[in-house]
Amino acid sequence: MSRLLDGLKAGERVGQHVPEAVVEATPEWVLVHPEKLVAVATYLRDDSELDFRFLIGVTGVDHLDHFEVVYHLQSLTHNHMLILKTRALDHKDPEVPSLVSVWRGAELQEREVYDLMGVRFVGHPDLRRVFLWEGFPGHPLRKDWLGMPGGLTPGLGRFPRED
Repeated sequence: MSRLLDGLKAGERVGQHVPEAVVEATPEWVLVHPEKLVAVATYLRDDSELDFRFLIGVTGVDHLDHFEVVYHLQSLTHNHMLILKTRALDHKDPEVPSLVSVWRGAELQEREVYDLMGVRFVGHPDLRRVFLWEGFPGHPLRKDWLGMPGGLTPGLGRFPRED
């Protein structure tokens, strides 16, 4: 079983190699500025002592006033993992840089977060819905999608091509 790399130590290393990138670090994770995300991810992948060549997962977290995008990384060589986070502060129109150029496996996972949460990944080569159809009203995993002020009314009027 992989061990979780100390986020405080990882954050310190990242800060030394990508100045002013780290917003916050805890023993569990490292939070970086979105404008430094690609540089940080590239460093985490290419540094031989870290060697985070495997992207386990990408997910989004809706905090009502902003979104977090969370990346779970793993080094198979060193048998350790790291949780990397960034924030999209504009809740109405959230966007962060795409990491497809760093990990090819991010392509489908970023599309999933876009489809269900509405976070746009700038620079993504094919950012379109993956589960829901084009024209689907909204992003169903957002907290404001149904039943909250400003959200849609529950249920859809009809499905596409339904008479």
